[in-house]
Amino acid sequence: MLPARAPPPPATLGEGISVRNQITLASIPKIKEQGYRTLIDLRPDGEAPDQPTAAAVSAAAGAAGLKSAYVPPPHGDTPAAPVDAFAQAIAAAEKPVLLYCRSGNRAARVWALAEASRPGGADAATIADTVRSAGQKVDDLTAQIATRIAQRPLASANAR
Repeated sequence: MLPARAPPPPATLGEGISVRNQITLASIPKIKEQGYRTLIDLRPDGEAPDQPTAAAVSAAAGAAGLKSAYVPPPHGDTPAAPVDAFAQAIAAAEKPVLLYCRSGNRAARVWALAEASRPGGADAATIADTVRSAGQKVDDLTAQIATRIAQRPLASANAR
């Protein structure tokens, strides 16, 4: 049996926002030690028998002094509702925030769509480059990102 490999370090998506693959309950205290204040779980419960449930992650996060949110988008195309729920969760989150799902891909893609909708958010090229630099795929979201950017409200003078 091969020794377990350490997961890759989280990749940065934005100021105070990082993404990685599936966490374990045992990794939550270390995540807290790394300075994260909020976990956002983007993996639907029941995808794999060895995956901790969102309720178990939330309980362990709370015990470690972390906030948590559960925003599980479906596989494949990402509908607007989970992107909107994610945008609300990230806006309310104490930073730094760690996003995760099975591979990090779904989390990075939902972040990309939410960032494209955020008033004052990054431009399409920056969003795509950021997701790619996190080791994830985004090219199939180009049209959705462009549409969201075109429809996003203008940033107000009071926005961050």
